[in-house]
Amino acid sequence: MSGVDRRTVDLSAYPDLVVIYLGMRVNTLTGLKTLLGFGPQIARSVEAKPDGLLLHENLMFSLLPPHAGMRQYWRDFDALERWARSTPHQAWWRQFLRDSGGTGFWHEAYFMRGGMEAVYDDMVKATGFLMFAPARPARGTMFSARGRALRPGSSTIPAPVDEQDVYPTHETRGGAV
Repeated sequence: MSGVDRRTVDLSAYPDLVVIYLGMRVNTLTGLKTLLGFGPQIARSVEAKPDGLLLHENLMFSLLPPHAGMRQYWRDFDALERWARSTPHQAWWRQFLRDSGGTGFWHEAYFMRGGMEAVYDDMVKATGFLMFAPARPARGTMFSARGRALRPGSSTIPAPVDEQDVYPTHETRGGAV
C-alpha cells in the first residue's frame, strides 16, 4: 500500500469553469518598471472580489528575464468577460495596446465545457501554445476572446478596445477584446 495521500476534486458544481493563465515578460529594461507597477494594481483588483472570480494565484515563470503571471479560476466565461470589459482591466488593456511598456503579455484560457483560446502580444519569445501551434494574426473573429473560443452570442458590454483602434490603417472585419 502506498504512503501517498491521493485526492481529487468534485467539480460538478462548476460546469462552466474557466481557468486562465496570464503572463507578462520583460522585454526591455523599461519593462521591469511596467511589470512591477502592475503587481499592486492586480492585488487591489483581486481584493475587490470581482463577481465570478473563484481563486487567484500568483506565479513566477522565470527570473531571467523576469516573467511573472497568475492563474485564475472563474465561475464562467461571462463573469470573466464582464470583468475584463470593466475597470480597472479595461484601462489596463487600452494602455497596453497603445504601448506595451517594454513587456510582452499573453493569456491562455481553458474551458470546462471544452475549448481553449489564447493571445500573445509583443512576446519576443514564444510561450505556451505559440511554441507548437501555428501563429495567426489576432484580427477579425480572432481579435476577441469570445471569438477565439468560439463562444456563442455577443457581449452586452462594449469592448475596452475596438479592432479599428488597434489596426486603423488595415481593413478589419470587426471584433472586440
